[in-house]
Amino acid sequence: MILGRLLSLILWLLPQHGISRFIHRLARWRFRPWKNALIRGFSRLYQVDTGEAVNSDPASYEHFNAFFTRALQPGMRPLDNTPGAIISPVDGAISQIGAITDGEVVQAKRRRFSVRDLLGGDPRIAERFGAGHFATLYLSPKDYHRIHMPCDGQLERMIHVPGRLLGVSDPLARHVRSLFARNERVVTLFEGPRGPMAMVLVGAIGVGSIETVWSGEVTPPRGQRIRQWDYRRRRIPLSTGEEMGRFNLGSTVILLFGEQAGVRWSEERTAGTPIRLGERLGGFEPPSPERSGLIPGESHHRGQ
Repeated sequence: MILGRLLSLILWLLPQHGISRFIHRLARWRFRPWKNALIRGFSRLYQVDTGEAVNSDPASYEHFNAFFTRALQPGMRPLDNTPGAIISPVDGAISQIGAITDGEVVQAKRRRFSVRDLLGGDPRIAERFGAGHFATLYLSPKDYHRIHMPCDGQLERMIHVPGRLLGVSDPLARHVRSLFARNERVVTLFEGPRGPMAMVLVGAIGVGSIETVWSGEVTPPRGQRIRQWDYRRRRIPLSTGEEMGRFNLGSTVILLFGEQAGVRWSEERTAGTPIRLGERLGGFEPPSPERSGLIPGESHHRGQ
C-alpha cells in the first residue's frame, strides 16, 4: 500500500505531458538501428507473438509505433456470434465490471468515481447512463492495441477531455481518487442496439496519442479546453468487431450502457480476469413486455 501511494506521488509530480510527447516522438523515429533494437527488445520482454500479425516481419515496420499498433491476421480473434452478445472490444484484463449505482462506477475497492465527470461534465449525457452497466478493461503493453466495437453502434458524438496522464495500472487505480475521470480521455457516444452506449478511451503516461477511425489522431491536442464533435447528421455506423480506434502505447477502455439496454455481464467475467478481443463479455437480455410496449400475452401480429 505504501509503495502504491509513493508511486502515485512520483507520477503526480512528473511532467506527464512532456514525457508523453517525448515518447510519442521516439516511438515514431524511423532511424533503423533504433527502431529495430526497440522492437526486438520489446518483443523479447513481453514475448510478443509476431506470427499473429498481418506483417510478421518486425524489421519491416517503419517505426516502433507502427509495430505496436500492428493489425492482426483475419480470424486471429474469432467473434462470439451468440445473438445479443456484447463482445470484448480489446485484448486485456477486466479491471472492474458491474452496475452503475447513483451515477457512479467502481474504480477499485472502496473507490468510485462519477459518470458525469468521466464523460466531460454534461449532466444531460450522464443521465442517459443512470442505473446502467459498465466494464473497465485494461490493456497492458503486451496486448493488441487496436480497439473494436463491442456491438453494433451508430456514432453520435465524440468529446475530447484534456487532463492528467497518470498511469492506469491496478496499484494506481487503488490509490488515486477519480483516476479515470482525471486523465485525458476521448469519449465516443453511440446509439446501440438498445439505446445509448459509450466507449471512453483513457490516456495514461506515455499514451499521449489516441486515434479513431473516423477522425484520425485526436490527441495530443493544442490547448486545454474540452472539444466536441457532433456526428448525428452524418451516418457513421460501425458493426460488431469493426475497428473503431487505437491507443498509441496502451491504456484503458471503459464501456457504459444505459439501463434500458438490459445488459447482463457473463458470470465468469470478474475483476482481474483476462479477456481477448471477440470473446463474450456479456449480452442484452430479451426485451420485457414493458420495454417492447406489449401487454403480457399479446401477440406482435395484432391484426391477425
